[in-house]
Amino acid sequence: MRGFNPLRWWRRRRQARLLCRSRIPLPLWQQLRRELIDHYHLSAQEHHRLRRLSSLFLQRKQIVGAGDQQVTDYQRAVIAAQACLPILELDLSDYDGWTEIILYPDAFYAPHERIDESGLVHRQQRLLDGEAWDRGPLILSWKDARPSRRHHRLGDNVVIHECAHKLDMQNGAANGIPPLHRDMDRREWTRVFSASYRRLLRQIERHRHTAIDPYAAESPAEFFAVVSEEFFEAPARLHQAEPRVYRQLRLYYRQDPLSRILRSRRWQPADGGTPRHAVLA
Repeated sequence: MRGFNPLRWWRRRRQARLLCRSRIPLPLWQQLRRELIDHYHLSAQEHHRLRRLSSLFLQRKQIVGAGDQQVTDYQRAVIAAQACLPILELDLSDYDGWTEIILYPDAFYAPHERIDESGLVHRQQRLLDGEAWDRGPLILSWKDARPSRRHHRLGDNVVIHECAHKLDMQNGAANGIPPLHRDMDRREWTRVFSASYRRLLRQIERHRHTAIDPYAAESPAEFFAVVSEEFFEAPARLHQAEPRVYRQLRLYYRQDPLSRILRSRRWQPADGGTPRHAVLA
């Protein structure tokens, strides 16, 4: 039997007090379910946990507008729900070390440095829809973070992408290997991800179609962020293309999005009609 932990008890009491006065209002959450969350086929218990996590997330993170962006409660809730989906079976402390999210109305320019083969540093401006700074803010474009963005490209989710970078940065600079659980094998993770990354590079070099977004070939860190997007947004496609990568992500996130979809497909309504999320993307 697990012994009494005063720190854990205190944290739970504190979280309960915060939730009593700052839980995302039910009407707003129901709107999010219709427009965003139902896409993920969560169980009733998972819905409850996601709302709880999202509410606590908004207590810890400040979301501020940039440019002429005015941040609404709806936008804050949309970002929180997407940010908390990857840590649904992890812990909110996995997002410790940073406190601010900067929201632009659209894609934004950010300064970047590139070192060429001769060692010269080139400074340039890049147009981005999201960016995660090590020990700094998470920066997002609302145009790309809003729920309707899903209809533009299957598997695309800038919030999950940038939050994956934040998880990756927990043990230092982003390198595609976040802190793994004790029951996971780091050598197996490295072997599986390295093989898949090299396979993607070869496909791009040979001008072949890639099931994974070619942007993943930018670096191992980008590869991890992109396949994390795919894991939650297009799990069937990722599982078919890279089943071993899918398995490692399932172990890491402690979730199985494909099983959720298959479970929803097996459900049939009493009237014999078509269930609401019956199409396997």
